[in-house]
Amino acid sequence: MRRDVTFRSEGAALSGWLYEPDPSPPWPLVIMTHGYSATRHMASDEYAEVFCRAGMAVMLYDHRGFGDSGGEPRLQINPWVQARGYRDAIDYANTLSEVDSDRIAIWGDSLSGGVALAVAGIDDRVVALAVQVPAIGAELTPPDPDGSLYRAFKETILSGPVEPSSEDVQGPVPVVSDDQVRRPSALQPLTAYRWFLEYGGRLGSGWVNDVTRARPKTPSPWLPGLCARYVSCPALFVVAPEDEMPGAVPSVSRAAYDELGGAKAWLDIPGGHFGLLYVPSAEFDAASAAQARFLSERLSASAGSRRQAG
Repeated sequence: MRRDVTFRSEGAALSGWLYEPDPSPPWPLVIMTHGYSATRHMASDEYAEVFCRAGMAVMLYDHRGFGDSGGEPRLQINPWVQARGYRDAIDYANTLSEVDSDRIAIWGDSLSGGVALAVAGIDDRVVALAVQVPAIGAELTPPDPDGSLYRAFKETILSGPVEPSSEDVQGPVPVVSDDQVRRPSALQPLTAYRWFLEYGGRLGSGWVNDVTRARPKTPSPWLPGLCARYVSCPALFVVAPEDEMPGAVPSVSRAAYDELGGAKAWLDIPGGHFGLLYVPSAEFDAASAAQARFLSERLSASAGSRRQAG
């Protein structure tokens, strides 16, 4: 059902799985990677299997410096680098003869949901976008009437310097902790502690309870919401109305959703930020089924549009 793949990004070898569906190629493809510090072994593989059973190929990979992927420094979250990882994954997918390069979608969860939103707003090779509990920011994206912030943001992802100095790196700190007084962590809600310890603590997960956060000095700060109005492909937002994570505020997600330029759909899923990452669960079933349906329909429609254009 899946095979190992490796591609290069920012000088490192990123490791992933290519899930191969039953239909004959060329296949539509969904590119996926997980959120904050997690790995492909921690629930995102369950989503990949649902999408594959729905007839889509899936490429699920670990971010640079996490899980089985290479890259130094280890365990450093740099969203600019992660955005380039998505684009390099698309580049790699375009070299695979069994993949239909005109039918590539991207998927993101939590932090990677915000990263995927940014990539969809700057890369027209993305024909569909699905994000769940996206971390777009703690506050509303500032106005950008003339598009200057967006242009600076886009240029930084495409070719700007994103290497942080030592002053631009926060940590290392634990990802989660049971004692915020004695051992403060990057993610503080108890729900984060419970989920990461359960899924990251499983044998072979590759997860490490340690992280640094890079905030390099760039012409524009990391504000993925700037890209929302430039997303012209169909997009699905799956949001938890009572999301407890400070960077995944539902009202901020809604504001970005309202800015989207293409066809779009919104789905509320209860259970907070981590409810849809527990498998099995009603939340996972609802979220994965809705996303599989959306992606399958949009990628099929993309094939039809291409045939008409030809």
